[in-house]
Parts: sequence; C-alpha cells; structure tokens
Amino acid sequence: MSPERTEVQVRPGVEADLDALTNLYNHYVRETSITFDTVVFTPEERRAWLLSHPEDGPYRLMVATPAGSQRILGYATSSPYRAKPAYRTSVETTVYVAPDAVGRGVGTLLYEALFAALAGEDLHRAYAGVAQPNEASARLHARLGFRHVGTHREVGRKFGRYWDVAWYERPL
Repeated sequence: MSPERTEVQVRPGVEADLDALTNLYNHYVRETSITFDTVVFTPEERRAWLLSHPEDGPYRLMVATPAGSQRILGYATSSPYRAKPAYRTSVETTVYVAPDAVGRGVGTLLYEALFAALAGEDLHRAYAGVAQPNEASARLHARLGFRHVGTHREVGRKFGRYWDVAWYERPL
C-alpha cells in the first residue's frame, strides 16, 4: 500500500506497537548514521523507552499507520532535552520513517501531530540533532519552523568514521 498523505493516520504509540517500533529503529541502527546507537535492541530492551512516552505530558510518542492498518510507517517523539531541572521546558524531538514511506509526507504528519499534542504543555523550545549529511531531514525541520543553530563537528563515531550533528531549534 502506498502511504499517501490522505491515507495516513497518526495516533499516540501504545505498548502493542513495541515490536514494530523496535524493528523500525533497528533498521536505522544497522544501516545508517541517523542514530548513534550501534547495537540493535530487543523489544524488551526498548520497553522502558516506550513507557517513558505516555499519552499525555511533554514526552510523547506519535505513530503513523496506513488508514485501517496497524503497520507502522514511522514515529516521532519528544523526550527530555537534558536532565537538569532548568531544561524542563525544552524537549528533544526525533522522527523515524519506514524506508518504503520516506518522501511521502509521513515525517511532516508525525511532526505536525506531535507539535499539536504538545501545544498545551509548559514547553518553550524543541531541539533536534541531525547527523550529517541529511538534506531530507534538514528540509523537513526547516519546513516545520526549525532553524539551524549550530553544528557539533565529528561528535559521533559509527561505521569507522566520525559524523557531524547539526542542531535545530523551534519555538513551542
């Protein structure tokens, strides 16, 4: 099924999504520099991550599925930016889209739903780190109101090389 924009539903993630979310994330662990995790996870290892994103509050998990299906096309999260108390009004956001759904508006839908869900929360800024190069992610973040605020040079090592991470911020 081709996940056209009008055929995609976005909803909060639930525990029943754990296997599919883990499989999607593991693709990016194994195949890309998009995440700096280097070892794949079991669903049980990812359970605490999923449970740290309830259906309300500042730390959310939104999933995209084709209408009438439970297949996960992608997900977006908001998570704590840093652990210290003064950072509580900031979140770090991420979005992961299934390889066969990339470029079809799923990431945009996920981020729009995430920011709509966060609108009533006591939040001030969203931050996103994007491993470089990643033009598609840079365009997505710009389209959704993020602006580039700096780049950490060679901050992560994966696949035998160092990677830069560009940082973006967006008011909430």
